[in-house]
Amino acid sequence: MSSGATAQGSGCGDLVAHADDLGVIGADAYKLYDGFRRDGDHARAATFEAARALSADNFTSGAALMKVHDTWQSQYTTLRDACAQISNHLDYSTARHAKDDARVRGALAAVSVISDYIS
Repeated sequence: MSSGATAQGSGCGDLVAHADDLGVIGADAYKLYDGFRRDGDHARAATFEAARALSADNFTSGAALMKVHDTWQSQYTTLRDACAQISNHLDYSTARHAKDDARVRGALAAVSVISDYIS
């Protein structure tokens, strides 16, 4: 996605987004999501069981390990979900802009035909 410079005098920004650019970013976000989903959670169950066993045997490291488990789970979930949201949003944006472009092309085509009769 690239953004243009602010239009002089208008006070408005000019954003340009190409479907190819969005597609690459969306694909990368999906790859990250899929990798996190597949690989990021493999140690969770073992860590939880170890923390529980240590705590049951009155080791203070059990509570610390459980805190590590909980923190990792929270951060893992947040990052995985953010990657999914980026991917889904870019897929939606690309499809929506394509529909908008088709609608505008259709409206302009009608005006173009009218101008043929005026000339």
